[in-house]
Amino acid sequence: MAYDSKVIQRAAQRLAERRLAKTRQLEQARDRAYAKEPRLAALDRKLRSTMAQLMTSALRDGEDSANAVQTIRAHNLSLQRERTLLLESIGLPGDALDGKPDCPLCQDSGWTGTHMCSCLQKLCAEEQIKELSKLLDLGEQSFDTFRLDYYSREPWRGGGTSPRENMELVYEVCLNYAQKFDRFPLKNLFLSGPPGLGKTFLSACIARTVSENGRSVVYDTALNVFAQFEARKFLRDSKDGDEGRDETRRYLRCDLLILDDLGSELTTQFTQSALYELMNSRLVSGRHTVISSNLSLEEAARRYSPPIASRLEGEYHILRFFGDDIRLLKKSRM
Repeated sequence: MAYDSKVIQRAAQRLAERRLAKTRQLEQARDRAYAKEPRLAALDRKLRSTMAQLMTSALRDGEDSANAVQTIRAHNLSLQRERTLLLESIGLPGDALDGKPDCPLCQDSGWTGTHMCSCLQKLCAEEQIKELSKLLDLGEQSFDTFRLDYYSREPWRGGGTSPRENMELVYEVCLNYAQKFDRFPLKNLFLSGPPGLGKTFLSACIARTVSENGRSVVYDTALNVFAQFEARKFLRDSKDGDEGRDETRRYLRCDLLILDDLGSELTTQFTQSALYELMNSRLVSGRHTVISSNLSLEEAARRYSPPIASRLEGEYHILRFFGDDIRLLKKSRM
């Protein structure tokens, strides 16, 4: 999974702060225990000494070395038993001062070899959700809080499927897409329809679920995305250019990109080129993309180049949104 480096850095910093806090707590616990039973401090010094002797003896060859190792081990076990009894005598468990890691898999390092441990993945997911919340209202937006009662059961425009029936299908597709992210047959979605019908809400639901399941998610508006591509190209030797390179790298490499409000940008030859690079690169690498737009597929095909239109039509599953504007309905019910 391709978490953004900044997300990993923040998560790793939190893990380091936890380790430091735990070390301090352990030192304070030792100080209190030593104050109650001074013999514990002497025992701990002897145990550290026997461990050093054990390592030295183990590196030697011969029968004498083997006998020395056995003698040191026996002495070490005797010291540990005495230490356990002393700790219990002052009301502490025998391992109270041993400093066991919270995560036995990685010893609180965050990594098992070259692989990120699940404990660090969890922190990365939390940091990612914080970042997504800056752009998306993730406070109450989840599949559990999505309300279908705002969509009419009456046939739309005098015939055909009702908005309610349509949204039940759209909801199920989005839910399964998010929950079965790696197993779902659809990799790319195009959410199409007028504003106020739940496209951004369902995008946020997808972002939350996929992120909570440990995958990297980037959400941004089309305006911001194309601005970063522009900075990468035209402001190369500047701070904005560096930021543009970092941001476009995130767009291209994350597990899930949610591109919101496509069509709100001024469509130029450059934005068409950037959109093609974004879509094609992610398709070639097999990464998932969700695009939301007020444009219909037909309008998008007329607005963008044939290669872009071809990829939208051939590689994206179209989810159409229609019905009455939910924002207006909410106002009328207040």
